[in-house]
Amino acid sequence: MSAAQAKAVPTLILGGSGYVAGELLHLVLGHPGLELAGIMSDSQAGTAVAASFPHLRAAVGDLKFGSREELLERLGTGRWLLLSGAPHGVSAGLLAGFIDRGRERGTELTVVDCSADFRFTTAAAYEAVYRHPHGAPQLLAQFASALPEHLAASDRPHIGHPGCFATALLLAAVPLLKLGIAESDLFAVGITGSTGAGRTPIATTHHPERHANLFAYQPLVHRHAAEVTALCEQASGQRPKLHFVPQSGPFARGIHLTMQARLKAAADADTLRGRLRDFYAGAPFVTVVDGMPRLKDIVGSNHAQLGVTVDAGSVAVMVVEDNLVKGAAGGAIQWANRKLGFAETAGLTAPGMAWA
Repeated sequence: MSAAQAKAVPTLILGGSGYVAGELLHLVLGHPGLELAGIMSDSQAGTAVAASFPHLRAAVGDLKFGSREELLERLGTGRWLLLSGAPHGVSAGLLAGFIDRGRERGTELTVVDCSADFRFTTAAAYEAVYRHPHGAPQLLAQFASALPEHLAASDRPHIGHPGCFATALLLAAVPLLKLGIAESDLFAVGITGSTGAGRTPIATTHHPERHANLFAYQPLVHRHAAEVTALCEQASGQRPKLHFVPQSGPFARGIHLTMQARLKAAADADTLRGRLRDFYAGAPFVTVVDGMPRLKDIVGSNHAQLGVTVDAGSVAVMVVEDNLVKGAAGGAIQWANRKLGFAETAGLTAPGMAWA
C-alpha cells in the first residue's frame, strides 16, 4: 500500500439526490482510498439517503443528507476531497463557500466539479453560453478542464470535468485532429439515455414519451458544443468546426455517438484503428475495438469503447460510454485518483453490466 493509500481521504459530495450525486456516492462507497464524510442536500437535509437511492440501502444504512452548513462544519484540516454533482449555475457558488472555508482552516482541498461551471477559462465565455453570471469567477484560474486521457497532469488544484456528451465528443475528436487524420469540420450525432436529463421529470423524459421513441433536441445549437470546441482546441492544438445533433434515446443509461469527418489523406480502417489504439495506449478505460462498439458492453462501467470505419475519403468514429459513470462521476473519480496520488483505476475497475 502506498503512502497515499495508507489513510483514507475524507470525501464530501454535493448535489443531493441527483443522478450524478448518486453515482458519485456509489463510487465513493466502493473506493479503497476514500471515506465518505457527508453528502449534501439543503432541500432534503435530515432525510434518509436510502429514500433517494434505495439501491444503495445496504451500503448507506441510516445515513442522512446534511445541509450546506453541516458539511461546511465537517470540513477539517489535512487532505480532503470535494465532489460536486450540483447543477450548472449552482455548483460554482456552493464550491466557493467550501474553498473559502478550506482556506480558513488550512485544508488541503481537492475539488472535482461535474457541472459546466468550471469548463470555461473565462466568465465571459461561460456567460455567453449559459446566459447568467458565473457563480464564482474568481475561482476559474484554479480549475483545469480536460479528460484525464488528454491531459497528463495539471498544476491547478481543482478540476472541472467535461461532462457526458463532451466526453464522447472529445474521445473521438481529439485524436482525429491531433494526429492530423481529419479535416476540422466534424459532424456528430449522439444519442443519450434519459438519465442525462437529470432526475426532475419533464415532458421529454416522461416514460410514455421516451419509451420506443427517438428524437433530436437542440440540433446544431446545443450548449455543450462551445465548451467542447474550446476543450478540443486545448487538447489537440486544432480548433474544430463542430456540427452536433444530440438525440434522446429510449433507454436510461449510456451514450452512443457517431462522429464523421473528411480524411486529410487516404487510409484504411485498420490503419486508423491502429493509430487510435496507439493514441489511447496509456488510457486504461478507453478501448478501440475491431467491430462496432455496443452500449450493453459498457453500461454501468467507467469504460468507453471506440470503433472506426472509412469510406470514400471520410472517416466515422463511433463512441459508447455510460453517461453517469465515464461521462460524469467515473471521470471525476479518475481525476480525484490522479490528484490524490492513487492508481487511476482505483475504485473504477467494475466491468460493464451487459444485460442492463
